[in-house]
This record gives sequence, C-alpha cells and structure tokens, in this order.
Amino acid sequence: MFTPFVLLTLALAVAAVDRTTEAQEAAILDPNQECTAYYYAPTSTKISSFPPIWKPATIVTGDTVAQDKWNSIAGSCVTPKLAGLPADIATVPEPMTLGYGFDDGPNCSHNAFYDYLTEKDQRATMFYIGSNVMDWPLEAQRAVADGHQICVHTWSHRYMTALSSDEVFAELYYTIQAIKLATNVTPSCWRPPFGDVDDRVRAIANGLGLRTIIWQYDSNDWKVGLNGVTQDTVNQNYQNLVNAANSGTFASQGAIMLTHELNNYTMQTAMDWYDRLNVAFDHIVPIAVALNDTHPYAETNYTMPSFNDYTDVWLKRITIGSKTAASASGTSAGQHSGAGSLLKPRWSWIGMAGIFVATFAFA
Repeated sequence: MFTPFVLLTLALAVAAVDRTTEAQEAAILDPNQECTAYYYAPTSTKISSFPPIWKPATIVTGDTVAQDKWNSIAGSCVTPKLAGLPADIATVPEPMTLGYGFDDGPNCSHNAFYDYLTEKDQRATMFYIGSNVMDWPLEAQRAVADGHQICVHTWSHRYMTALSSDEVFAELYYTIQAIKLATNVTPSCWRPPFGDVDDRVRAIANGLGLRTIIWQYDSNDWKVGLNGVTQDTVNQNYQNLVNAANSGTFASQGAIMLTHELNNYTMQTAMDWYDRLNVAFDHIVPIAVALNDTHPYAETNYTMPSFNDYTDVWLKRITIGSKTAASASGTSAGQHSGAGSLLKPRWSWIGMAGIFVATFAFA
C-alpha cells in the first residue's frame, strides 16, 4: 500500500501530465516521463490483494477464491503425460505466416514501439508479466486499445519447473487477475519464461484455461552482452529466419520467433527488421489470428478477426494502393488516395461495462 509521502511524491512527479487514461499515457513521447511511476487507482488500491511485485508468487493469505481454484486443479498436476493436455504451440498452421509476438511487457517506454506498430497497421501478441502490469497498468491497456493480443508471461519471470505446484499456480493465477484488473480481458494463453515447462506445469496452466505457446526460432535479443551474444548474433538470428522464409521452409506451416519488449534495444531491433520480415513472409499476424482463434479471451463480447478476415484487409490495402498509384485522375469523395490507405480495426471503449469492440473502417 502506498504511504501518504509516496502518493505526494508521485503526484508531484507527474503534475505536468495527466496519467489517468490510456490515451493520455500513450501520447507521452519522452521515455523518462513514460517511466516515471504513477498512481492508478484501479490497480494501486488492489495491490494488497496480489503477491509482492517481482517476488516469486504464492497464494495470498486469505484469498479464498484463489485457494479454492487451486484446490480444484491441484490433483491434475501429479500424473505424468496427463491425458488430454493440449500440445504446446510452437508453429502456426498458416503457410508463409509469422506469428508475431513479444515477451516481458508492458515496458514503460514502449510508446515509440507501439506507435511504430500502429503506423505499420501491425498487430502482435504481447506476453505480459504480472508485476509489470501492476507497475504499468495504462501501458497494458494500450495493447488492447491498439488491437494487440495479450497473453500471460507469469508474475515474476522464474523458471517454472523449479517452483512448487502452488507457486506455479500463483505465478499464473495472479498474472491473469492483474491483466483482468488493468484491461478488462482474461487471457487464454501463456508463455513459460525461458521455455521452461513440463507436464506438471502444463496441467496447472490448462486448469486455468491457458494454452502453452513457445517458439521455433529464437532471436536471443534479450541475451546481448551475456555468454558472448552480441548485436551481430541477434541480427544473424533474424537473418536466419528471413533466409528460411525465402528458401520455402514455411511453405506448409508458419513460424513463431521469440522476441522481446524488454528494453529499447530489443524494441528498436524489432523495428529495424520489420520491413525485411514483411517482405520475406506473406503475412505477419498475432498468434491468435494465425490460429483462427477469434475469441482469445474468456470474455465472449471481445473478438479478433479470423486469419482470412485479417489478411483480406491487407489484400484490400494492396489493391487500393495499386489502383491509386495507377490512377492518373483524382479520387471521388468516397475514395481514399495513397498507398497507405487500409481497411483496419478501430478499437473503442464502450460504456460502463468496459468492453473493447472492434469495427472495420477505411483509414
């Protein structure tokens, strides 16, 4: 719980800008201002209902809802090769398609990166750490507002197989609750930190309604400076993915690559390589779209486009751009000029119920 002194300090620190809405937070361009701590009542007033930030999660004393949920699934995580466990997702079924995603967010300084994705009309899957969501709830809201998919990336980013079963549960459960509290959506997917997962952990995740998503290709962007990994190493890893796409490796099914929202370097590297990936792959889409999962959250009033709907948007963009470029005459009032025109989703916050909905309109 924040003390009066801390609240006063936070108030003075952010006096120059309103830090109470996602849109106002997204408009901040100074990374130092972005990463100045702020008080956001919906999450800050509930902080005592969660484990300590960045500590390995355990079930909070007195949290009977969490304890009851754990009791309901505890027996499912003791049988090896438990029947019915969904397979991990490491590729996507759509050919020449990149399931695009980033781990370790929300990063407090991600506005420039998210602005870039918006400018490219690109959506992605964001694997969020619960502690980061509680620290930066408005940044988490931006992902939903921009049309990205959110998945769980645990509470404190630990090796999951090294934790006790109730700790595994808490790492996932409280991240789900944090995302729901901050964004009003309940994820149905997660990614284990370091890819560290076994059937015991899978069973607990499955009991919480989470599909396990891993990867086939690794950028190693988070490792720069460790164990001899350099920026050249990361660039070569990106190039290897491009080469694989160009050689027909993904002619029958697409790929997932591990990349991160971890820091300014990893985000800038993603931007540096985006255009080359976009040339190499026919489609770059959120993982839910690549899986044709149009309901990626527990909330039934939230939908994402199917793969065909999403990619039809891009085909319309190409058609519109080509016709505009080829046309020597002016456009009518009902037409849009410029190759950048695109039929794209507009995401809106609707009423007291706090529902995000998507409609498609020319932009």
